[in-house]
Amino acid sequence: MASVRLIQNIGLDDRATGTQTSTINETTAAAAGGEIFVTGNWFASRSTTTGKDWELVDPFSVLPSAAGGFCCDQIVLHDAGRDIWIWILQYIVRDDTHTGVRNNVFRVAVSPGTDPATFHWWDIAPVSLDPAWTDLWFDYPDAATSANHLYLTFNAFDSADDWQRAFVFKFPLDTLRSGNSLGYQWWSTTQLGSLRLTQGAGGSMFFAGHNSGTVLRVHGWPDGSNTIGWFDVTVSPWSAGPYRSRGPDGKDWLAKRVDSRITGAWVSGTRAGFLWTAAERAGRPVPYVKAAVVDVTTQALVEEPDIWNQQSAYAYPAACPNAQGIIGVSLFLGGGPVHPSHVVGFRDGAEWRLAFTRHSTQGPDTGTWGDYLTCHRHHPAESEWVASGYTLQGGGERRFVEPQYVHFGIG
Repeated sequence: MASVRLIQNIGLDDRATGTQTSTINETTAAAAGGEIFVTGNWFASRSTTTGKDWELVDPFSVLPSAAGGFCCDQIVLHDAGRDIWIWILQYIVRDDTHTGVRNNVFRVAVSPGTDPATFHWWDIAPVSLDPAWTDLWFDYPDAATSANHLYLTFNAFDSADDWQRAFVFKFPLDTLRSGNSLGYQWWSTTQLGSLRLTQGAGGSMFFAGHNSGTVLRVHGWPDGSNTIGWFDVTVSPWSAGPYRSRGPDGKDWLAKRVDSRITGAWVSGTRAGFLWTAAERAGRPVPYVKAAVVDVTTQALVEEPDIWNQQSAYAYPAACPNAQGIIGVSLFLGGGPVHPSHVVGFRDGAEWRLAFTRHSTQGPDTGTWGDYLTCHRHHPAESEWVASGYTLQGGGERRFVEPQYVHFGIG
């Protein structure tokens, strides 16, 4: 029986994060050789010594300000084919009384692997896409690469914080590498939001969202096409809440924020998989990770390999295939006898093999956790993965949050 091998398992200290942590920490991570880049809700940190030493890369000041200033969501990726780091940053809404525009921007910052501290970047606002979108702001990013493009997704809200539409962007990786004028494609929908991109894409990117109830809408966007196709697939019944999961100290780490947005997705061969947090139901006594795997050629549901436990809740899954197509995951487990803890693992045949990386010492005082993690291939060891996570160490407030960088493989 194969097991999870923790190659590196590192908690980032206050020097690495500048104490700019949150119980909604949204950690992401990528690695290339001895270089590691980790981001959270309010911090970024880099190691050039394979995790031995860490340096704060302050997202509030290391790049020039935009819109209303930085805050808060971030994602980092490394594209091995072009040896570039890709850093996605989200900025605060700025209300311009002179023009009547109330927008924020997201920034795509890129640095070469040969000089990872030197960035060039592009900023995109809703009015960059349509001059009529004067009351719109981007939130909740996702990012993935295909053979030749970077894809990004965002939700968009208005000044009343009401959801308006979802966006998908397609950027050529060669242009991102060169730093030239950036031409790109984009698409939006008002039918469903929180679209999640598949890690591991080759010639086509797939992404999905909940269409309604038990129906997933899966989209496909080929690298060489301007056309997006889609199909619906029905999965077995699951519950979107309420969510409850009290740990041994009585604190409910899923009391707030957790919902049924898809947070993990991958494609391997002709199969695309999607993961999200579902609430308890018959046969699933606590919240768990609902899984759906579809064949993108036959457009049929293939299997539903849920990740679940009798006593403790699983939540906030991320996923990625390695070079052999084996699916790695990063997620949280907590409740019952376990304080919120970070877990990594992989799919071994019909089974999920999982291992703890770190246990929290208690639950969050505010009942908040989330909103997303990442799992990426390691470079150059592409049969292995790098994952992001976090725990609480020594207290229940945000200053006690300790991000976790994990390099793992198959034992």
